[in-house]
Amino acid sequence: MKVRFGIIGTNWITERFIQAAMETEQFVLTAVHSRSEEKGAAFAAQYDHPPTVFTDLQQMVSSDVLDAVYIASPNSFHAEQAILCMNHGKHVLCEKPLASNPYEVKKMIAAARENNVLLMEAMKSTLMPNFKAIKDNMYKLGRVRRYFASYCQYSSRYDAYKQGTVLNAFNPKFSNGSLMDLGVYCIYPMVALFGRPDAVQAVGVLLSSGVDGEGSMVLRYPKMDAVIMHSKISHSYVPAEIQGENGTMVIDKINQPYDVKIHYRDGTIEDITQSQSHESMYYEVKEFIELLETDKRDSVINSLENSLITAEIAAEARKQIGLRFPADDNA
Repeated sequence: MKVRFGIIGTNWITERFIQAAMETEQFVLTAVHSRSEEKGAAFAAQYDHPPTVFTDLQQMVSSDVLDAVYIASPNSFHAEQAILCMNHGKHVLCEKPLASNPYEVKKMIAAARENNVLLMEAMKSTLMPNFKAIKDNMYKLGRVRRYFASYCQYSSRYDAYKQGTVLNAFNPKFSNGSLMDLGVYCIYPMVALFGRPDAVQAVGVLLSSGVDGEGSMVLRYPKMDAVIMHSKISHSYVPAEIQGENGTMVIDKINQPYDVKIHYRDGTIEDITQSQSHESMYYEVKEFIELLETDKRDSVINSLENSLITAEIAAEARKQIGLRFPADDNA
């Protein structure tokens, strides 16, 4: 089965996505949307079989040269663009976070169901081989008592911000900031493993532009808790952990798990790392295409329910730290 993809967004993440997707035999790049004809043409020219360039999104989704769309535009555009695509019968693989808030996520889910198309959040980490290793070996920890995840990465754009230039990464107009860009990498795996928490407590540092620079969360589950740290204005080298009564699972990077070990209470260490032969984004494309091949409309791991719960947690955290986006005005 060949799946013809259109692309919205011509940035570095799109190029990495296409490189990874081309490792599958089913992915075919047939269309790209760019607001600039010149930029779109330059982007398309990189490939042996250049895709058709569209500067009008309505024209692209109305055309018959594509079956699915990968959306990598700014966060605040995700919902509107995805719904437009789905209303024209196109399947949608949308970058994380799926939307600005739960209201938009619910509208996207409704559009997917009304049009009988596949909608999936492109959260790569939960579809990588080592996330399956995490799930499959969780029982070895005994009763789990704590989930800890950190994604703190100093943003190169923060230097420009401190010089007075507010780029997209720190602009609330685009529903950006530390929680939405990095924190969701910590939240989504937690939801995929443990479901919806009973309570959320959040703190954060708001920047003058109106987004958060960093923050922390404590989430309560029955008989366990979860602790999350995220930042775009500082860096951390701390691995993630899932702490159980029999042992602790240590994960090198929650956003891209490449190394996973279990440290047992008796001092022994079990390496449960799975080899990975493809780029990390390959696995989300593989999952998406396999769902289409089997005529399914929801992923078991990157499910619509998990995406909605993640959006609801992020919304509650934003409410507690006083972070509001222009996109929230319609919610």
